[in-house]
Amino acid sequence: MHAPRHATLSLTLLAILFAAGCTRDAGSEGTNTAATPSLDTDRARISYMVGLDMAKTLAPVKDEVDLEIAIAAIRAVHAGRKPALDDAQANAVRDRFGEILRKKQELAMRELARKNLAEADAFLEKNRQADGVKTTASGLQYQVLREGKGAKPGANDTVRVHYASTTLAGAKLESTYASHHAASIALNRVFPGWAEAVRLMPIGGKYRFWIPPALAHGERGSGEKIEPNMLLVFEVELLEIAGKPGAAPDPAAPRLADPHAHGAGG
Repeated sequence: MHAPRHATLSLTLLAILFAAGCTRDAGSEGTNTAATPSLDTDRARISYMVGLDMAKTLAPVKDEVDLEIAIAAIRAVHAGRKPALDDAQANAVRDRFGEILRKKQELAMRELARKNLAEADAFLEKNRQADGVKTTASGLQYQVLREGKGAKPGANDTVRVHYASTTLAGAKLESTYASHHAASIALNRVFPGWAEAVRLMPIGGKYRFWIPPALAHGERGSGEKIEPNMLLVFEVELLEIAGKPGAAPDPAAPRLADPHAHGAGG
């Protein structure tokens, strides 16, 4: 269950007010660094832990808030004075604050997408000149690491493969090798670049692919690891096409069966 947006923003503002109070208190000492408080009681340690959590909550929005005004608000409420904003006004400001944060995040994502696309384009332009690298009409690039001799899959086939994927910078994304279990994947259920890539391969082949953003997850990205317009690098071994002869031996299979091993998933 997710907390309502106004509750989330209220917690964020609470963190801001807490941090602001700490800043004010530290400033009154005439120093830039607050002295570490004594943490010799449970109450003190709990309070410090809560402060650490609030500081983490504050980090994404600290540049949006005037700390002195925030301090004035919390002191007014604690003193029982009438706030400068009533509930309706505060709710309107809270909604506006949420909109500001949303637009700021969208702008940051667009800039990240632009940067990643420029890096991908520059790499692909250079990589197409590398020995052994071929480029398809769609812009997919590949290199044959080991030739296969079997059939090639069709657009609606299900294949059994081993694969490992990384970002252009080399950050690991997914791999079937660690589990020693290949993945079965329907080619009509994956993004276009991956489907096109595997359809180039005969059974038994091992290829490296560089998949442009437009053929992968595009401007949306995927999850926390795959950013908008991120180029993906795959090494794929085609072991089998469901329903067709010519299965290749599984190079990652353990010599002795491990009953406790689990598949990596497709």
